[in-house]
Amino acid sequence: METTLHHCEPLDSRQFMLAVKRLADSLSYGTDRSPFLGQGIEYVQSRRYEPGDPVKSMDWRITARTGKAHVKQFETPKQMPVWLVVDTSASMALASHPPGKYGLALQVAGGIALASLDRVSPVGVIGAGGRDLVVQPSLSRDVLLQWLHALRTYRFDEPTTLGQRLVALEPSLTQRSLLIVLSDFHDPDALGALKLVGARHDCICLIFRDPAEDQLKGAGLFRAREVESGRELVTHGRKLLSTTDALLASLKQASLDHFLIRPGEPFLGRLRHFLRARGGVSRRNRQ
Repeated sequence: METTLHHCEPLDSRQFMLAVKRLADSLSYGTDRSPFLGQGIEYVQSRRYEPGDPVKSMDWRITARTGKAHVKQFETPKQMPVWLVVDTSASMALASHPPGKYGLALQVAGGIALASLDRVSPVGVIGAGGRDLVVQPSLSRDVLLQWLHALRTYRFDEPTTLGQRLVALEPSLTQRSLLIVLSDFHDPDALGALKLVGARHDCICLIFRDPAEDQLKGAGLFRAREVESGRELVTHGRKLLSTTDALLASLKQASLDHFLIRPGEPFLGRLRHFLRARGGVSRRNRQ
């Protein structure tokens, strides 16, 4: 079986930015919905009046209907930092269907970043590969565009450092943050690191899997080479399938929200629903 890989070159600038802006328009979902209530700008609900509540908060309509005094509650604006952890390792460059895992992951990262800025949530980014990329959370669109364009160039020789980068990032998070990890999760250390970070922060795992990888699931024994390390191995198609299933099961068991994205297949509507459904009584996962 042969799989086509793109050359090490930048993603097309114009098409890339158009895709990012379309995603941002669709993903204006409020990823950091405030977990508490207070005075703010978005009406949430009305409740019974309590002594000391300001008269200007009175909900006169419900008060007149029920005969009991009610006041309005609003969602407090909250600048929850959003960290995008983008896997830039070699396996993400697999692209049997354009734009491939890496190109699609970067488009989704850009769309989420723009949507977060619209919610006045500062956005930071960290690379989970061989390159040294750490951008502190910012509300600047110029900063966002700079790291997006820097990441448009991808390589085939970067190791995976996802678990290592998550462990290094966690102590620097001085306030509750939202971490969105965009990866194919081939790093065996990633799950333990996600559990560590997820104990104190909100985590979303966006899993990218190329259709060519699924074609191996029915194969017998074959020889392969790991792109990140160059290590050669003999494996079995059924083993690869069970590894994917094990990853999804492990994420679910760890109560880590996760969503599977396959290049070439429609996903935007389901992703939008997944993001909007977060924060309920129970965590959900979507495939």
